Amino acid sequence: MPKILLSANAAWNLANFRGGLIRGLLSAGHELVAAAPWDEHARRLEVLGCRFVSLPMDNKGTSPAADARLFQRYRRLIKSQKPDIYLGFTIKPNVYGTLAARSLGVPVINNISGLGTAFIRDSWLTRAVQALYRIALTRSSIVFFQNSEDLELFARLRLVQRERVAILPGSGVDLAHHTPAPMADRGGAARFLLIARLLRDKGVGEYVEAAAAVRRDFPNARFQILGFLDVDNRTAVTRAEMSAWVAAGLVDYLGATDDVRPFIAEADCVVLPSYREGTPRTLLEGAAAARPLIATNVPGCREPVRDGHNGFLCAVRDGSSLANAMRRFLEASYDARVEMGRRSRAIAEDRYDERFVIDAYLNAIDVALSAPRKAVRR
Repeated sequence: MPKILLSANAAWNLANFRGGLIRGLLSAGHELVAAAPWDEHARRLEVLGCRFVSLPMDNKGTSPAADARLFQRYRRLIKSQKPDIYLGFTIKPNVYGTLAARSLGVPVINNISGLGTAFIRDSWLTRAVQALYRIALTRSSIVFFQNSEDLELFARLRLVQRERVAILPGSGVDLAHHTPAPMADRGGAARFLLIARLLRDKGVGEYVEAAAAVRRDFPNARFQILGFLDVDNRTAVTRAEMSAWVAAGLVDYLGATDDVRPFIAEADCVVLPSYREGTPRTLLEGAAAARPLIATNVPGCREPVRDGHNGFLCAVRDGSSLANAMRRFLEASYDARVEMGRRSRAIAEDRYDERFVIDAYLNAIDVALSAPRKAVRR
């Protein structure tokens, strides 16, 4: 039975975005070990059937000494667990976990699920991350991307080899778990729902700006936000900011949840004004539930949204453009909204079934394990 080591920057990340993949790998007969910093979602991984190993990691830190210690932690982990293959997700596991696995002769499959803050803002950190990716990914068995533009950027910067890359439909969506939900007829009103980790790079500020503008014309419209506050990220929205927006009557903060389905079912339109994504799970979940979508016209966000077909696209970092997209939705009839939702579901079924992701991983694992390897003393 092949043993697979999966690693990401949080147990939450693996449980929330890789649960379907984990179930698929276990069903195929693989033994799984999940490594990430511990959080309350580690138990969910164990319930799924993974053995969980806590791996301390400073996700936002830039200390070379701390990252060197992380590399050594990965080496110790791989030596003790002796996996047959390593699957990396998120930046530091994709860099330091990959380097450790390669140093010990373990084949690697990477997943670049999004470029993150380091690529959105051009800085010394951008260049440092690019250099690390270039070193780490050059000899991976395969590097999965979630949209073609991220793949082309990495290839143009020579961070990956073109013959070792492929595109996944995001992390996919479980179409049996996320099913179409009836949409309420609210007349000229609507409930918009933003689901995200509450970071500025997700466009939360633009969402609030748009809410303020739209409410002047459509006072019965509601603007809901669902997601984690107190995120360990330099662009995080603070609890005080959220409280001020709620007190001003601009948005309704719904807290955080492990099950988004009832919140999507109560909404009329799922919105994500992010600055850049891989392929956002929240849009796929909204599409699977037969909801129209509004998103920014940027890599990752625009792929599940066809403007005027199953939703609307808006300009990035532009609250006025987002407000106009929301007005277009509010001016649509109930029947037109339902039809946009039906088209969203059809797109989810055609392009984003998580079975496509599971099958791609199973094939990549078979290829990686059958490739000849140099013997490495561990």
